[in-house]
Amino acid sequence: MPPPSPLTALSPLDGRYSARLDPLRPYFSEYALIRFRTRIEIEWLKALARNPDIPEVGPFSEETVAQLDQLAAQFSETDAAQIKAIEVRTNHDVKALEYWLREKLSDNAEIVAAAEFIHFGCTSEDINNLSHALMLTGARDTVLLPAIDTLIDTLLSLAHGQAAIPMLSRTHGQTATPTTVGKEFANVVARLGRQRHSLAALSLTGKFNGAVGNYNAHLSAYPDLDWLAFCRSFVEGLGLEFNPYTTQIEPHDTIAELMQAYSRINTILIDLDRDLWGYISLGYFRQKPKAGEVGSSTMPHKVNPIDFENSEGNLGLANALLAHLAEKLPVSRWQRDLTDSTVLRNMGVALGHSLLGYDACLKGLGKLETDPERIRADLDEAWEVLAEPIQTVMRKTGLANAYDRLKDLTRGKAIDQALLQEFIRELPLPEADKARLLALRPSDYTGLATFLAQSIRKD
Repeated sequence: MPPPSPLTALSPLDGRYSARLDPLRPYFSEYALIRFRTRIEIEWLKALARNPDIPEVGPFSEETVAQLDQLAAQFSETDAAQIKAIEVRTNHDVKALEYWLREKLSDNAEIVAAAEFIHFGCTSEDINNLSHALMLTGARDTVLLPAIDTLIDTLLSLAHGQAAIPMLSRTHGQTATPTTVGKEFANVVARLGRQRHSLAALSLTGKFNGAVGNYNAHLSAYPDLDWLAFCRSFVEGLGLEFNPYTTQIEPHDTIAELMQAYSRINTILIDLDRDLWGYISLGYFRQKPKAGEVGSSTMPHKVNPIDFENSEGNLGLANALLAHLAEKLPVSRWQRDLTDSTVLRNMGVALGHSLLGYDACLKGLGKLETDPERIRADLDEAWEVLAEPIQTVMRKTGLANAYDRLKDLTRGKAIDQALLQEFIRELPLPEADKARLLALRPSDYTGLATFLAQSIRKD
């Protein structure tokens, strides 16, 4: 078997799509998890050393604090590999990190004197839950939200630029009241904007309260110290929301909320992908061909909507994983079981497929070219959609059975301009209403669609 490479990778995230997911690796790789754990262990040791009620630890000198900060900031893949080597012996990943820290800092007398306070009072989940929360927050704020914002900005530009291009709607696949191209993009902007706000506003919780959440070990050593306030300050100092009520594990409820927020965004984009696929099929949009690209192995003419198909497929897979994460992670038997551990390692897989979906959708949007003539041709053959305004004006003026009369005239029938206008001329309507209906064309009957598309803004 050849050595691991993109060609031999088990997952396409590390194979076919590897280069496209590099931005997520600092947050969801094995190296990333160990790096974040190292940061938490170091920050906890520093916090203990700053507390005057724990004189056995510190205070540390500026040089020792600088050494600790440098170790966290410059943590390397080589460092992670050393910890993994220790894990082979310990069969425990967090304990391996504790041993590595002791070895790495063995040349510092202050640290050696306080070595027993590395991982003091902690259960592994104290370290892990804060690490996972920081990983998720960092990936959201630096990678995924910017990708979502780029999509929203692109859709906003399309909404504004094509606000006045009339387009035939289709409800249940049948011709329906016209809209505009830009208004349909504006609908997506509004939906994404709402969910983007929810995603960005989510506060992830963290706990730091020991083996079963009661500070038992902490109080056995320092019974007079206000551990609740001290640990709250520590967690909040990392930019997380403190959770005072947990078992051994942080219950992952806010991670579930985060996964569901991504899933809602993904669902909106799946809806967009499918709609654009359909509009391309109708000829409302053309796709800019790329030099050298092949659309079909046998049909040279084809320019397939592969980007929207790729986006839909990846977002669907992402949502399946996100749903499992959201449903499984908040469930743990009694004070702790380990089923969450392996599941949490797949957060990056779910968000990796999400990012692939965002990038593919954006790529597809960049290829779109509207075909106004094809869109207008469909409108010009859909005079039946004017049955709605005619029966509405009839209702306004008190004509009986307006809806039924238009239904009998138009339902399931081929309607043209002449037939519809003959019907209008025979109606006992006020002349102003009759003239307005006779002048109406399907392409004019777009209501406030243009205004709504022009008015949409990014929240």
